[in-house]
Amino acid sequence: MAAPMRQFMIIFAHEHFDFRLSEVSAILSLLKIRGEVNEANHNAQRSPFLMVKFPSEEVVHRYMTRSILGRTVMEVLAHGRTRSDACRQLRNLPSSRIAAFSSADQSFCWRVHSFGKKIKQEKRLDIIHEFIGNLPLLGEVDLENPDNLFYICEDYGPNPNTAPDDPYYVYVGRRVSEGQRHLAHQYSVKTRHFIGNTSMDAQLSLIMANQAGIKPNQFVFDPFVGTGSLLVAAAHFGAYVAGCDINHSIIHGIGKSSRSFHKPRGEVTLRGQDENILANLRQYQLQDRYLDVMVSDFALNIWREQELFDVIITDPPYGIREKTRKIGTYKNFDELEDQSLEGHIPSTLSYHLSDIFKDLLNFSACYLRTQGRLVFWLPVVNAEYSDDHIPKHPCLRLVANSKQDINLKISRRLITMEKIRPLQGFEPAGPIQAEIKTDTYEGANAIRKRYFPNNKNIPKQKQVEDR
Repeated sequence: MAAPMRQFMIIFAHEHFDFRLSEVSAILSLLKIRGEVNEANHNAQRSPFLMVKFPSEEVVHRYMTRSILGRTVMEVLAHGRTRSDACRQLRNLPSSRIAAFSSADQSFCWRVHSFGKKIKQEKRLDIIHEFIGNLPLLGEVDLENPDNLFYICEDYGPNPNTAPDDPYYVYVGRRVSEGQRHLAHQYSVKTRHFIGNTSMDAQLSLIMANQAGIKPNQFVFDPFVGTGSLLVAAAHFGAYVAGCDINHSIIHGIGKSSRSFHKPRGEVTLRGQDENILANLRQYQLQDRYLDVMVSDFALNIWREQELFDVIITDPPYGIREKTRKIGTYKNFDELEDQSLEGHIPSTLSYHLSDIFKDLLNFSACYLRTQGRLVFWLPVVNAEYSDDHIPKHPCLRLVANSKQDINLKISRRLITMEKIRPLQGFEPAGPIQAEIKTDTYEGANAIRKRYFPNNKNIPKQKQVEDR
């Protein structure tokens, strides 16, 4: 018989609201944890407080070993629309419910956590005194390192300018576990050895790794690897990592350093011999998770057809800060002679976003293991966005779609897909291809033209050839 569910509450950081429920769902699925999520109040007020039922505190601890967005989980002892309602519930708690933390050998501390309104210290003390007499705690007060930390969480709504005098809702509970938010600082790109202009933020990289459901000893691949930020996050969770990129300079760690802006004007700093993706993994003692990276054009497939990767996780170029390129030319050249091949750098031309995303889904349908996940960023124009913008493939099922605003016009969506069936033997007969039911991503610089609508220097399609 299944254990009875107990009421807990996740307290999230005040950021990335649209990613919260996706992370909860991904972690529950990854760790095969039984959890019941109450989304109603969370969605209505964009509140950081999310009520979730778990079987036990041990399960909560397991969950929080993967949570990046969750600050704290507390066991809910009382909740109501007013402080009086919550106080009454505290008074009515059975002794068996509070015995584990109310004895004389258990120190304690009370804290007030508010959303949507800044509460002055004097008012916080008044609130604590209002609650403290309703819970019979026999231990000593310890403000530094208490055995039990009790939270009074008050929700005043999302707009501080119109916050009411009294909260819309009150929660009272005991801290059970802390999340992994320290990892964002530990892996910060500010202190990373090798970075580029588009290196992914450490926190978002870890969120993507959770969305992908990365587990120890999986094989994770990034086809647009850049400086390897996503590989670092995947390796942290125990995966073996590999990647490829068309940019020869990035893969080999040569050329101008991205930290040159710290130097005086006109002074250029070149990358050192030890600036590469492997050096980043070595910086965090993750080098044993590194397989390899290679220079490769994603538009020209180099892989033997087989279900090879457990996870494909990537941030494709959109043409805003990084060009979308593939090998090719608009000119007609004779085939190169053998003596000319060594050291030859091929010409490149624009790689349309529509082709990038369709190629990515087709690649994943072929090379992902069944039930493996594809996680990638999709840029969208807010005014034009609909579900038709999301690429689709018969072998892939959409799992999550989370929005991050870039500016008022443009946002990007973190798309998570799961492979639900193998490509081989698919019926009806014939090639099975990805599709996008909109022309938003057609043509050169499709998103860049919308990001910089008044920029007359955006090259036309016939001028985008880049050697």
